[in-house]
Amino acid sequence: MVAEERVSQKKKDYRKRLGQYLQTYDKAFIVNADNVGSKQFMDIRKALRPNSVILMGKNTMMRYCVEKYLEETGDNRWECLVKPGKKGLLEGNVGIVFTNGDLSQVKDEIAKYKVGAPARVGATANEDVVIKAGGTGMDPSQTSFFQALGIATKINKGTIEIVSDVVVVKNGDRVGASQATLLAKLGIKPFKYGLQILKVIESGAVYDPKVMEITDEDMMSSVITAIREVAALSLGANYPSLAAAPHVIIDGYKNVLAIALETDYTFPLAQKVKDYLADPSKFAVAAAPAAGGAAAAPAAKEEPKKEEPSEEEDMGFSLFD
Repeated sequence: MVAEERVSQKKKDYRKRLGQYLQTYDKAFIVNADNVGSKQFMDIRKALRPNSVILMGKNTMMRYCVEKYLEETGDNRWECLVKPGKKGLLEGNVGIVFTNGDLSQVKDEIAKYKVGAPARVGATANEDVVIKAGGTGMDPSQTSFFQALGIATKINKGTIEIVSDVVVVKNGDRVGASQATLLAKLGIKPFKYGLQILKVIESGAVYDPKVMEITDEDMMSSVITAIREVAALSLGANYPSLAAAPHVIIDGYKNVLAIALETDYTFPLAQKVKDYLADPSKFAVAAAPAAGGAAAAPAAKEEPKKEEPSEEEDMGFSLFD
């Protein structure tokens, strides 16, 4: 009976704490905690204080607490945690990092606490595992490990040397026994484990963490590309749009100018072109002052040379002294 009361009290405390977090914070990360050790987890928790907190727990318990909070408060900012679907975002070995700070800074802080880990048989690679070309320090009797994986080697100064870089495990593949043994013998810890951010929650909106990597330059480039595509589509379809307006105006002006040159119709700018075409020498006349001014500019900067004093003036002598 006492044990049941303790469990019940722990659940009440957990529900109260989660409710306080949901009420206090406006942003959060859903993180996966696979392969994260207790010491590593404590370091992350300590580094994120005081502006952020991490909450872990059983998914069923977290979903229950969130649903009760939504019923009692009507705060739909956190509805995404349990909807859509029965499980929502709380599925797998996940936790919630609540924060009111800058999401990018919190994300960078979490990324600092990734530690190297050896390749275990059956583990899924989270990136390509590459063995670099060069010496291995292993004696020739162990070439069978390399042959089993199809890695080209040669013997150099009594040790095995890998001829070229080779990918032994591709991203998303599982580590085999031969691969794990070889990586262990080479002392390579290919994987880095830490809290993996799965989703970002901000004021009720849910999006992928890759969105946070988009820079202002990326946004500007996308906008420019979109404007160009809209302009090209509008021009091709002869459909007016704001993006195509400058091109339409320029093309229209060129057409009017061409008509003016072939007819008696004229306007000031067209007349100027007609005058130049009628008397090409005006081009040379117009270009001459510009060329002369450019040539005169360096000459104007030259300072007049000062006359140097004679030797007698320097010595202070005179014939009439």
